[in-house]
Amino acid sequence: MSQFETITLDVKDGIATITLNRPDRMNAFTLQMMEELIAAFDQTDADDAVRVVIVTGAGKAFCAGADLSGGADTFDYEEQKGNAPDPLANGVNRDGGGMVSLRIFRSLKPVIGAINGAAVGVGATMSLAMDIRLASEKARYGFVFARRGIVPEAASSWFISRAVGLSTALRWCMTGKLINADELEKRGLVESVHAPEELYPAAVAIAREIADNTAPVSVAMTRQMLWRMAGASHPMEAHQLDSRAIQARGASADAKEGVASFLEKRPAEYPDKVSTDMPEFFDWQGEPEFK
Repeated sequence: MSQFETITLDVKDGIATITLNRPDRMNAFTLQMMEELIAAFDQTDADDAVRVVIVTGAGKAFCAGADLSGGADTFDYEEQKGNAPDPLANGVNRDGGGMVSLRIFRSLKPVIGAINGAAVGVGATMSLAMDIRLASEKARYGFVFARRGIVPEAASSWFISRAVGLSTALRWCMTGKLINADELEKRGLVESVHAPEELYPAAVAIAREIADNTAPVSVAMTRQMLWRMAGASHPMEAHQLDSRAIQARGASADAKEGVASFLEKRPAEYPDKVSTDMPEFFDWQGEPEFK
């Protein structure tokens, strides 16, 4: 059972489903939602029973962006005072959407976005840190920041061009237009588009393919290796990390089980756990200090 108020977290058969749960407000993003999302990903990382995380929205929207009930001062931290994210560093309030995206980035479990409806503002940008995105036919994305007098956030200036290329990212963000599901698929932001009732089952099918066939530690390492090396300055950085990773995994009980199960033509039962068996040569969940 979920202990949250703005989201729900349910775990079943190795799949954790995080649902943004303010349907009366189109799941608009608040400080409380930020804190609860971060806490939910802390829980899914710590739970070895969780193999994959699916994120979706309750009702007709995925997330309609920041809750604008604060009016014209919604994005003015000086006016919002206690409603601004913490901590304050060198006089700068950290962007709450960015704190969520960075937490998703650090996840040791694969993250699938089931984008069931409108994903606007932070609703769009937080999804960029997810590994795989599927969309409902009713989904619409909007990187609308310039139409609100602000700029892209949630670390999206790093993520979005990696997802769709720089030219598309610039056009979407500079126009702030709404993007329909067909264009999202055409530009590669979502992997596939589904009828509303088929969206979540399609996400579960991908989750099952991961959960039923792969070694949890290998998946956790692979996720972090690919994301981290997306920003590397030279392939030598990847070679150095790969070499250490394959050496560690090659000597693991998982590797022995993976080969044995293949030769014996049976399902593998991988013994290693993400909570205890991640190799120590790399800081898998570390991040630079915010300055």
